[in-house]
Amino acid sequence: MRRTSKLFIALVTLGAAAIALLASSPAFAQGVDPAIADRDKWLGLGAALAIGLSALGGGIGQGHAAAAALEGISRNPQASGKIFTPMIVGLALIESLVIYGLLIAFQLSGKIG
Repeated sequence: MRRTSKLFIALVTLGAAAIALLASSPAFAQGVDPAIADRDKWLGLGAALAIGLSALGGGIGQGHAAAAALEGISRNPQASGKIFTPMIVGLALIESLVIYGLLIAFQLSGKIG
């Protein structure tokens, strides 16, 4: 009985919040110039592609770099000191390219609106 009443209260609250959310959007909507809306659409897509592709490429690149370094260390454990430092530098450079993609995405999303 107690669990059912808690569930009922949660559903009523969630339903009221959904109704308020759906009713407020048309109430505060304002007309937008179609050219600006089209430009904003492409800016949003560009921002999403900038961060998505840079994160995908960075992840793949870091995976290959780490795999190659670990394979080299497993073949010759004495060379681990000579392999480890360049691997870390390479991973940092790969990550910097991902951060550049993030900055581009922030700049493009700042132009929306």
